[in-house]
Amino acid sequence: MQIAIIGTTASGKSDLALNIAKQTNSIILSLDSLCVYKEIDIASAKPTREQMGDIKHFGIDVINPNESFNVTIFFDLYKIAKKEAKSKNVPLVIVGGTSFYLKAMLSGLSDKPLVREENQKKITRVLRDIKNAYKYLTQMDPAMSKKIEANDRYRIEKWYEVYFETGKIPSDFLQQTKKEPIIKSLPIFEIDTDKDILQQRIALRTKKMIKDGLVDEVARLEKKYTREPNCMKAIGIKEVIDYFDGLLSLKQMEEKIAINTSKLAKRQRTFNKTQFIQPIIKKPLNEMEKAILSVLQA
Repeated sequence: MQIAIIGTTASGKSDLALNIAKQTNSIILSLDSLCVYKEIDIASAKPTREQMGDIKHFGIDVINPNESFNVTIFFDLYKIAKKEAKSKNVPLVIVGGTSFYLKAMLSGLSDKPLVREENQKKITRVLRDIKNAYKYLTQMDPAMSKKIEANDRYRIEKWYEVYFETGKIPSDFLQQTKKEPIIKSLPIFEIDTDKDILQQRIALRTKKMIKDGLVDEVARLEKKYTREPNCMKAIGIKEVIDYFDGLLSLKQMEEKIAINTSKLAKRQRTFNKTQFIQPIIKKPLNEMEKAILSVLQA
């Protein structure tokens, strides 16, 4: 038996998964693109060793910050976690905010072309006017535009990478190159959090991260790995670097982390709403444990 728990950042997913695992002897697979990195403990809000206890976790502390991570590596982690759960005859609980990984496992990945330097330069020029870049995308590829917000620079850039390299609109190209999914179906539980409550949770978590030593953690990471790795651009890290550079005061840094985390939560909510075809069991946090246990203990 396997399930997935998704939801916005700071919605209480990790604590819920730990409570479920303790009652069902489950194995946990972290669905988080930052928890995979060693030494990024506070910025990733990963559970501590004490919190994890004897519960077997996969997808946490997998690679060093200067190493690259992608969805293919996550697939391998899933296969290992699934094999372990099957051998012990216990449930596998997949939990985290990087729902793209879950979506990829359920729908299958498509081959992505390598972007040549000349095309990357073209894309850079196009993205200088993000409004027109998105307008052209909607005209050329209406189906894909429904899945991309007008200010989602990252996904707009990915659209142009495929378009310039292949000459095909991405919705067609991705469909033609799609591979078989590695998960056919599974129950997905999404924590439904009121926006005002979520804002409060984000503010409290941000304060706790700073109190727990976020600034010192980022200083150690910068000294050891420089600012080059992609993970150094993550929310909670990039704002501290701006603080180091004198661009933000300590108070402004805290506010900026909370604001950017809220923006991330909005993107996550939109992704979860638009990307999953199968029905999702959506409930408030205080009702979710009972709903999940009724499935796992059936």
